[in-house]
Amino acid sequence: MKTIKRLLSIILIVAIAAASLVIWQGYEMYSDAVAKVSVEEKAAEIMKQDHYTTYEELPETYVKAVIAAEDRRFQYHKGFDIISTARAAWRNFKSKEIVEGGSTITQQLGRIMYFSQEKKYSRKVAEVLVAGRIEELYDKDEIFELYVNTIYFGSGYYNVYDASMGYFGKKPADMNDYECTMLAGIPNAPSVYSPDVNPTLAEQRRQQVLTCMAEAGYIQPGDIE
Repeated sequence: MKTIKRLLSIILIVAIAAASLVIWQGYEMYSDAVAKVSVEEKAAEIMKQDHYTTYEELPETYVKAVIAAEDRRFQYHKGFDIISTARAAWRNFKSKEIVEGGSTITQQLGRIMYFSQEKKYSRKVAEVLVAGRIEELYDKDEIFELYVNTIYFGSGYYNVYDASMGYFGKKPADMNDYECTMLAGIPNAPSVYSPDVNPTLAEQRRQQVLTCMAEAGYIQPGDIE
C-alpha cells in the first residue's frame, strides 16, 4: 500500500511539473507575441484590409449559424470556455492525441492573429491568454467581426466578403439563408467543405450547421431548407 501511495505521489508531482512547464512555455509564447505586435495593432491591421465587412453588414442568419456551429456559448464566456475545453480534453485523452481543440471564436481569432496551427498544449495556453486580452479590448460584436474577416473559407478566400462574392457572387449582406448556413460551415475544414471542391460534403456540413442552430434554439427544424 505504501508503495502504491508513493508511486501515485510521484505521478502527481510529475504531472504538476509537466503542466507548470506547459503553462510557463505558453505564457512566454504569449508575452513574446504581444510584445512584438500588440493586439490593438493586429486588430487595426485587419480592419484596414480591403473588403473588410462590419458586423452590421452581416445577415442575422449568418451570425447565428457561425455561433451555433463554432462557439455556442460565445456571448457568455470571456474568451475561454471551460465546458467545451473539458469536453475536448476528455476526447483527446481517450484518443491519446489532440483531436479536438475546444477553442472559442475568440481563441480562434487569437490563433490566427499570432500563432501557427501546430497542435501543442503550450500554444493552446498562449491562445487562451491572447483571447483574454482580446475580450478586454473589444465587445462581442467587434470580436465576431474581426473573426469572420480573418478566417479561411477555402478556394483562396480569406475573409467573409471574398468568400461570399466568390461562392455566391454577392456581398455578405445580400446572402440568403441557404448561403448563410453554407458559408458558416466551411471554415471547420475549408479544404473539405468548399463547395467548389466537394458540393456533396459542403451540403452535408450545412445540414450539420442547421442541426446546431436548432439545438441552440435559433431555429425550429425545417425553418431553413
